[in-house]
Formats: sequence, C-alpha cells, structure tokens
Amino acid sequence: MMQNKTEVAVGGAVLAIAIGFLVYAAQITGVSASSGSYPLTASFRSLEGVNVGTDVRLAGVKIGSVNSVELNVETFRADTVIAINEGVEIPDDSAITIASEGLLGGNFVEIVPGGSPFMYEPSSEIEDTQSAVSLVSLLLKFVSGSNE
Repeated sequence: MMQNKTEVAVGGAVLAIAIGFLVYAAQITGVSASSGSYPLTASFRSLEGVNVGTDVRLAGVKIGSVNSVELNVETFRADTVIAINEGVEIPDDSAITIASEGLLGGNFVEIVPGGSPFMYEPSSEIEDTQSAVSLVSLLLKFVSGSNE
C-alpha cells in the first residue's frame, strides 16, 4: 500500500513539473490564451526571410506577428496579414518595412509610426510598404561598382 502512495506522489510531481515547463514555454514564446489582437494588411514586392509567425515590431518591441502570407497572382506581390496586439494603436500614415536583425540574423517586420492623429481600424491596409533588401544583390552592386 505504501508503494502505491509513493508512485502517485512521484507521478503528481512529474505532472506538475511538466505543466510548469509548458507554462514557461508559452510565456517565452509569447503564446497567451487571452491575447487579443486585430488584423492589418500590407502588400510587399518581396517578403524575403519573412514567414507566418515572424515578429512585428515597433521601436524594437514585439507588438504582433505575421498571420498569413500569400501571392497575389494579379499584382505579383505578397499579400500579408499581420496581427497587432490589442491596446497598440498605429497611426494611419505609418510605414511597414522588412528589416534585418543583422548580417547573420533573420528578418522581421517593422512598423515605422507616422504622426497622424488618426489610427488604423482593424482590417485596414498599410499602403506605405518597403520590401526586403537582398544582401546578396546589395553586395553584388557594391563589388561591381554599380551606382543604380
């Protein structure tokens, strides 16, 4: 009888530790059950290095993530839907760019706020977009001496 109680206690402790790890992992990755967000759309010429789940940042702080990316076959642009955290309002003259974390780092989506007193409504389109800059093509232009 004593062995059953010990097994139950050890099993409960293992289960509690496993739940603790899951909660910790969810906090680190930014997953939250109550995370409200609203969508904004943007159309980019190039989304190099950006996928679903990529961070959306404002002033270096994560304020959302990329929800979906698909090719618009009529315009040949990457139509993107981003989710912005509730409580973060973006001026309606803001720009959205693809930025790099460095030479070896990945890319992220950055919002450069404007000065408008009016804010984007949910499902609005950010029209001022700047696509990803390919480091390979940039280096080739530098090496070849092209000044295009």
